[in-house]
Amino acid sequence: MSVLRLLIADDHEIVRRGLCALLKSHAEWEVCAEAGDGREAVEKAQQLKPDIVILDIGMPNLNGLIAARQILRIRPDQKILILTITDEEQVVREVLEAGARGFVLKSDAARDLVAAVEALQAGTTFFTSRIGEMVLRAYLDKGRGGSERVPDLSSLTSRERGMVQLLAEGKSTKEVAFLLNLGVKTAERQRSNIMRKLGFHSTRFGITSSRFTLAHNDEHFALVENRVYIV
Repeated sequence: MSVLRLLIADDHEIVRRGLCALLKSHAEWEVCAEAGDGREAVEKAQQLKPDIVILDIGMPNLNGLIAARQILRIRPDQKILILTITDEEQVVREVLEAGARGFVLKSDAARDLVAAVEALQAGTTFFTSRIGEMVLRAYLDKGRGGSERVPDLSSLTSRERGMVQLLAEGKSTKEVAFLLNLGVKTAERQRSNIMRKLGFHSTRFGITSSRFTLAHNDEHFALVENRVYIV
């Protein structure tokens, strides 16, 4: 049997070490690369073509959901597993819409991560029973015409959502332009469009969180117990 090649992306080195140690205990698996942020994960996934990519949802530059979508654009058959510290319903929806095939809570990684990788290796998915029930309930509610919570920033384009993340991290317009491969004037124009759409009048973004970081992706931007505010 060929060796299963894994890419692990998490912005905390101590977490990556723990994940690597856990996965390397499997004789037929190898961690072919590590990444400290979403952009590095996308680049290494493209270069190394691992069998499974494991992404933390809350990384800087590109979060795990945006990274997952970019990786899947390049390699539509890539198997992706998302790690997060919360299983809030909105986050679960975002993970599913991003195209990930598995979802593991960091608090349960010691128990579930190996099983999740085995499931993806076998060509199936990995979601806990609670998440399965959540997905079914959302499907049934939709079938009955029930209303869903609309992401606060759903009016933004995918590129504008990526810009919001970078601005929220405190990056300047010039830095955002570089990271998104835009001209500075284009980035300034897009920033102005974001402000207009959101009804903001300040040029700075801030993030306030009661429990968890932003859950945002390339198609929808969801806030999990967070609000974007102007400072």
